Amino acid sequence: MPNQQNQDQVKSLTELMTKAKTVTVIDYSGTGVNDQVKLRRQLKAVGGDMLVTKNTLIDLAAGKGKLTDSLKGMNAVVFSNQDEVASIKVLFEFHKETEKLEIKQALMGDQVLSPAQVEALSQLPGKKELIAMLISRLQGPAYGLVNVLKAGQRDLVYVLQAIVKKGNLGEKSSPAVTEQTPVEPKATATSEVKEVSSIVN
Repeated sequence: MPNQQNQDQVKSLTELMTKAKTVTVIDYSGTGVNDQVKLRRQLKAVGGDMLVTKNTLIDLAAGKGKLTDSLKGMNAVVFSNQDEVASIKVLFEFHKETEKLEIKQALMGDQVLSPAQVEALSQLPGKKELIAMLISRLQGPAYGLVNVLKAGQRDLVYVLQAIVKKGNLGEKSSPAVTEQTPVEPKATATSEVKEVSSIVN
């Protein structure tokens, strides 16, 4: 039976795991104080955090037996709080740069991810990257074409209105008249189209 202090730590750790998008177990042996300070700073920059605690407490907080394969050695848990992959990407970048850290299993909701699955997850685009990709696509030629088509439809409406108006005038004219001066859309119509187009863009 854990003492009161350990029970409090388990409760706190459980709450952190529940709030996190993903929780990754890492073996930090071989890292120095400066390495750990640097890693914590990089994690904090993406909304993550790292907590060094006892393996037994990690086991209890995660759900007894879920992470047993990873709970040997000097371990810490890393929380990715803003999106599922941000902190995991930091871990793999740090590992690549320093050749330190062993990245083990992870929790994503109720699912336990193997080290291979964690690595695969690290290769997916994060939230900020997805937003950047979306903005890029929206600003691309295809989206620009949509804007042009929208403006073109508005112009077409005014042209059709002009044609109808012209036809009505033709009905009142002499049958001998075969040609009529084209009726241009009002200037205000063109300005409206430009204004709408600028708002859409």
